[in-house]
Amino acid sequence: MFERFTDKARQVVVAAQEESRSQGAEAIRTEHLLLALYRVPDNLALTVLAGHGVDPADVRADVDALRPLGPSDADALATLGIDLDEVRRHVEDTFGAGALDRTRAASGRGRWFAGHVPVDRSAKKALELALREALRCTHNYIGCEHLLLGLLHAEGSAQTILLARGARLDTARIMVEELVRGRRAS
Repeated sequence: MFERFTDKARQVVVAAQEESRSQGAEAIRTEHLLLALYRVPDNLALTVLAGHGVDPADVRADVDALRPLGPSDADALATLGIDLDEVRRHVEDTFGAGALDRTRAASGRGRWFAGHVPVDRSAKKALELALREALRCTHNYIGCEHLLLGLLHAEGSAQTILLARGARLDTARIMVEELVRGRRAS
């Protein structure tokens, strides 16, 4: 399937891998593919997203809100009566100094920071649906615009974000067909 990807679509997949790594995720998810579309300039998906009024800063904020708890969430946990410093002290009293620093999560072992990052099920489905969308349009390639259609079609965080921001699969398909037709004519 990847042999049908345009250079820009391949760049999106590479950028999605980088997004995944930068967020400490163990796999490429649909939201990483969505963010990666914004990292490849001058692609048709950006035109379609702009046509739907989907702002890149809003998408970034929505994806950032999906991240698991981090150090800045200590105050939120404190409102629930959870003191992270007390939890750390208790763990170190029980298991020894630096016990939390010796975990697999703390050391990064078990994560895919070097080499290939796996693709989760929903992102795989989005890539498969991108192929189907390209075939539906009778295109012999998979471009960024098809990746966007796949993300709109596949269940996942990207679809949720895009729908909440006003993007719709049916209108995106029409826009893609018109944009591709316009590029062929020029």
